[in-house]
Amino acid sequence: MKPPPKPKGPPAAALRILVVDDEEDLLELVRYNLGKEGYEVACVGSGEEALQAVQRQAPDLIVLDLMLPAVDGLEVCRRLKADARTREVPIIMLTAKSEESDMIAGLDRGADDYVAKPFSPRVLGARIKALLRRHDARRLAEAELTIDVHELSIHPGRHEATVAGTPLELTYTEFALLQFLARRPGWAYTRIQIVDAVKGEDYPVTERSVDVQVAGLRKKLGTFGSYIETVRGVGYRFRA
Repeated sequence: MKPPPKPKGPPAAALRILVVDDEEDLLELVRYNLGKEGYEVACVGSGEEALQAVQRQAPDLIVLDLMLPAVDGLEVCRRLKADARTREVPIIMLTAKSEESDMIAGLDRGADDYVAKPFSPRVLGARIKALLRRHDARRLAEAELTIDVHELSIHPGRHEATVAGTPLELTYTEFALLQFLARRPGWAYTRIQIVDAVKGEDYPVTERSVDVQVAGLRKKLGTFGSYIETVRGVGYRFRA
């Protein structure tokens, strides 16, 4: 008598791709072809809709047209890469122009790759797969790196930090703040730079709130709180 089959686990969640273009025919073409490859595809027709969609649910990758009405692709890319919550999302820029300057402009804003129109859906699919592979490899490598400074040890991948071997109970913001400062000991950062790095550009946080977060972090570090130094007229740094 054959043993009963083992129950199957839940299927892996499909990677979600956001496609932004004001040409409906192109959106349908890309949606159909990427859907056949197993991706979950969401499509929007403007830069404003793209920014709203990303805030609701960050995708795994964005295919972004350069020439969009009102808020163009370059500005959408700049805003996404300036936000701590979305800066790691890979972006492939679509452009109808073949001039080198347009491609460079997209890459300067933080785009990870570009595809010139007209393009083959198979080529776009191949570029998406390659970019996702590179992104995953980089993310895994970064997650395995441990930041060790003085008695402090930070493991980004496990979201763990210890000081002199004692685990620290940190909030998400405290952990991000400590990690940001400890990555470059001796470097001084303004409060605005700290907010941009930890929360994202244009995040509605006052500079005073940075002082509050630093005070709380120093308290949790105990006798090692002096590692976070105040730089008068500038902001804060981690002791070199």
